[in-house]
Amino acid sequence: MIRVAAIDCGTNSIRLLIADIADGALTDVIRELKVVRLGQGVDRTGRFDDAALDRTLDAVREYAALCREHDVERVRFVATSATRDAANRLVFIDAVRDIIGTAPEVLAGTEEAELSFQGATSVLPPGAGRLVVDLGGGSTELVLGDGDTISSFSMDVGCVRMAERNITQDPPSEDDRAGIVRDVNAALDLATASVDLGRVREVVGVAGTITTLTAHALSLDRYDPDAINGTRLTVAAMLATCDDMAQLPRDDRAALPYMHPGRVDVIAAGALTWHTVLTRTAEAVAAAGGTLDSVVTSEHDILDGVALSLA
Repeated sequence: MIRVAAIDCGTNSIRLLIADIADGALTDVIRELKVVRLGQGVDRTGRFDDAALDRTLDAVREYAALCREHDVERVRFVATSATRDAANRLVFIDAVRDIIGTAPEVLAGTEEAELSFQGATSVLPPGAGRLVVDLGGGSTELVLGDGDTISSFSMDVGCVRMAERNITQDPPSEDDRAGIVRDVNAALDLATASVDLGRVREVVGVAGTITTLTAHALSLDRYDPDAINGTRLTVAAMLATCDDMAQLPRDDRAALPYMHPGRVDVIAAGALTWHTVLTRTAEAVAAAGGTLDSVVTSEHDILDGVALSLA
């Protein structure tokens, strides 16, 4: 057995998983999430904001202390969309190295996609035509596989990027909604050159936007990972949930018992992004003569994939 720590720093949140690995399986010791919005303004400026860097590095210090407290043997720190895009990324990379003793790896979109797929499918039985969708703050990864990865694509659309780029009113206006749909469909036009959505037989959605929308569909009285993980909803039910979330005013979103405060201002954009991806996938499946009836939500994602890579 080996005790490892995986840290995933995305556009909206930074997460820590400390786990024991034995016989290729993870046993969680601790999971932590902090919404630090590292990617605040990066889509517009191409640089990290100083306040966002400070928030994120404070979280890294807390995670470093937890790693010491729990006697972690190996650490892997990965950074994704916002860090790929930021011209001043070296400031962040150097600071993290000083704090935690290992440099963050800035993952290419394809590697991010493959780690998401490995993490999401690590607790699922083998399945053909499985599309894993990892909807993050700055990017959304599509991975189609049959156990091993077949094809993947990283789209530059996510809840933070779409909110900053398109949302001008709360709740989003029709023009705001149309802008998100336009941007996501343009990204999907590029993605479908690499990922054949017509081959999809099952969709697995991961990451905070999708898990929160699933909690909304289930009307949970709190955020409950055990209740959310493995939930299978009809596509129609998930699309209706996305529509409902996108039209809620901010105060109503904030009052939801399963809503993380750091997601309140971007969840509508995330819901519209997820709605567009699901709609486009279902249409492609239908055009190929199939039917996409349901979608599965998983609490296991890139964080699990990073941890497993340390075995």
